[in-house]
Amino acid sequence: MRKTWKDILLIITGALIFAIGVNFFTIPNRLSEGGILGITIIAHYLFDWSPGVVNFVLNIVLLAIGYKFFDKRTMLYTLFSIGACSGLLYLTEDLGRQLTKDTFLASVFAGLLVGVGLGLIFRAGGTSGGSTILARLANQLLGWSIGKAMLIIDIIVVACSVFIIGLEKAMYTLLIVYIGAKAIDFIVEGLDERVAVLIISNSPELVLENITGKMSRGLTVLDGRGGYTGQNKEVLYIVINKQEIVQLKSIIRDIDPNAYVTIHKVHEMMGKGYKAG
Repeated sequence: MRKTWKDILLIITGALIFAIGVNFFTIPNRLSEGGILGITIIAHYLFDWSPGVVNFVLNIVLLAIGYKFFDKRTMLYTLFSIGACSGLLYLTEDLGRQLTKDTFLASVFAGLLVGVGLGLIFRAGGTSGGSTILARLANQLLGWSIGKAMLIIDIIVVACSVFIIGLEKAMYTLLIVYIGAKAIDFIVEGLDERVAVLIISNSPELVLENITGKMSRGLTVLDGRGGYTGQNKEVLYIVINKQEIVQLKSIIRDIDPNAYVTIHKVHEMMGKGYKAG
């Protein structure tokens, strides 16, 4: 129950930051966004419709179409996220004013605020609704990846906005979308970005001993076999903070300069005891 209230607070906070980004930076400077939010903003420019109301209606319609793609918990969190974002967009609509006339500065802050707001919502277990549902539909019907589908949706919406806000403002909108995506990644992944490292060395015991001793990290030892030589080898696997890569490389280089090392970005970790300190 305590976690649920924490998630609710996080979603409300994210929705408020999101609404401020739209109503204080995006709309006053006649910029736009990607996805369903972009359609919402364009509808506001064309017909003077309330962004909060349009955002709610569009997302609810799409949620009704794509509800089968979500489990019960995600569905409830998504409904709450849509309600919070739309409600706060509506409540801050009349408060919104142009804080800067510098279009570049407005683009940067719009991207940051919308990205941070959505990042907090995603971190709490909610989703942005519309674009995610459209991406899942494209995945099912056209075989596109979720990432590719969301990118194409954003590009189509921004391209269409050229006829309403002009080419220059549409180019600034691409900047908003890019900064927003990076901000979301930063919030969701956090400061302690993880990497997984596979190490194949002729001295695996020595490498293991030095890593556990000098870095206070546990490793997993996997049984491997050389595809060309057929020789059995021990493969070391470790997940560390990105900042620790330099130290790890130095340890391996001192012991076995010919060791084969691959480094992969870790998008998510689950399981008690597996969090790198």
